[in-house]
Amino acid sequence: MDSLLTLYITLVCVSGVFNVFLSVYAFSKRSEIPGAGIFILYTAALSIYCFGYAFGLASTTLTEVKIWTTVEYIGMPFSAALGLMLVLNYLGRNVSPKTAAAMFIIPSITLAMVATNDYHHLFYKAMYLREGMPASLVKLEIGEWYIVHGIYTFSCLLAAVVLLIGRWRQTSKTYRLQLVTLICGQFVPMTAAFLYLLGAAPGGLDPVPIVMCITSALYIWAMVSARMLTVVPIAKETIFESMGEGVIVLDPAERLIEFNRAAAIMIPSLRHSRIGSTLDEVWVSLTGSPFPVARHPDGMQGELAWMAGGEERCYQVRVSVVRHRNGGLAGSLLLLIDVTELKRLQRHLEHMAFYDGLTQIYNRTQFIHRSREMLKESLAEGQPFSVVLFDIDHFKRVNDSFGHETGDRLIVHVVSLCKPMLSADMLFGRYGGEEFVLALPSFSWPEAAELAERLRAALEAEPLVTASGPIAVTSSFGAAQAEQTGDTLESLLRAADEALYVSKRGGRNRVSVHQPAKSKDS
Repeated sequence: MDSLLTLYITLVCVSGVFNVFLSVYAFSKRSEIPGAGIFILYTAALSIYCFGYAFGLASTTLTEVKIWTTVEYIGMPFSAALGLMLVLNYLGRNVSPKTAAAMFIIPSITLAMVATNDYHHLFYKAMYLREGMPASLVKLEIGEWYIVHGIYTFSCLLAAVVLLIGRWRQTSKTYRLQLVTLICGQFVPMTAAFLYLLGAAPGGLDPVPIVMCITSALYIWAMVSARMLTVVPIAKETIFESMGEGVIVLDPAERLIEFNRAAAIMIPSLRHSRIGSTLDEVWVSLTGSPFPVARHPDGMQGELAWMAGGEERCYQVRVSVVRHRNGGLAGSLLLLIDVTELKRLQRHLEHMAFYDGLTQIYNRTQFIHRSREMLKESLAEGQPFSVVLFDIDHFKRVNDSFGHETGDRLIVHVVSLCKPMLSADMLFGRYGGEEFVLALPSFSWPEAAELAERLRAALEAEPLVTASGPIAVTSSFGAAQAEQTGDTLESLLRAADEALYVSKRGGRNRVSVHQPAKSKDS
């Protein structure tokens, strides 16, 4: 019996040495090993477990056995939780600090129970020497917390094994050696612990430290030769869930079969309960209309607007057909890319290109472009078309007397008074400086003159209020109507400009009209 015990102690110490080597090796390669900290703690805990158990076996009194049992439990209960954390990290599943702390609650209580067992006997009801056996081989009667500890330890080992086996199909052949090594590292100790709890271990000795000699040697071989944990496969679902773009997966019948977290954030109404429905059915239930982007052919793109968080979000939709290796249709992927900020920037740039920055009405370039099209349509339909040019009287005097900031306020004031008096089909633009222009489709020159007079009167009636006192606002207007089909916008603007100067020469604050030739003749 003594020779067998010596051999057993030797093997347990070898297991401890192997785990020390693994811990030191992982520490030296910590920059290359993802989650190296967990592996270092895991192997360090196993080392403490092995050495504590070995010294306990070598003890000569029950008191020494109790002391080394406490040392053993500094590592053993924590190793199961750390092993599960190691597996989760390998599979790409992050363990939050709160979850990690929760996983260490039962091991911490177990350590406290073992250290204070003589006061409550909740872990071991009794520990006494067996007759005719070495002092280290004590007989144990387990207590209530020992059962809790055993269930928790076995559950951690079993969960790790189940998770690793569940990864088998998704793991390429390149990484299956790593997977087998990790499965053995959890399954073999779990089996040994189960046999020990059933009382089937030979001589009442704990077989777990012995089998760890084998699993630790396997870890060393795998880490040194196959670079286990240095080159780690990234789980497919980890990539799928961590993508910033939303992904919707459809089967060949265009039924919804999966979507990632980003898609659920982009479209909060999307629920897993809708899986199995066609995309159009899902979209009808969400919006009342079918999905607006065509799914075929491969590479189709479109845009989708959606309300999320009280604001409109815009997504670019890219459709990609997925095929089997034999070329058959497997389904399709819809990639949703958030282009809201890009669209906002685009609209902002378009606004800057089309509108005057101070007044937010059309700038000269955009006004001319749009008015030219309106004139062409009006003449083609035989409808009248008029333009009105006007400017602010004595504007330079305002700038010189009150400053350019007040001058800008005056320009904005004029626009704010005019806009409510204009209909949607009229174009209003800043022609330059303090000069403005109106394009009036379907307006004859008398109608244009009448509108100009209303604007003139409104401006005269509303002075600009400033800290220095009110500033009177008057404007001079010139109107002109297209005379014949061949008229251009440039000729019409020249005619309106001539009429404007007539108002200037006539004393300002008035409306003048450049009448068509046929009206003059009549």
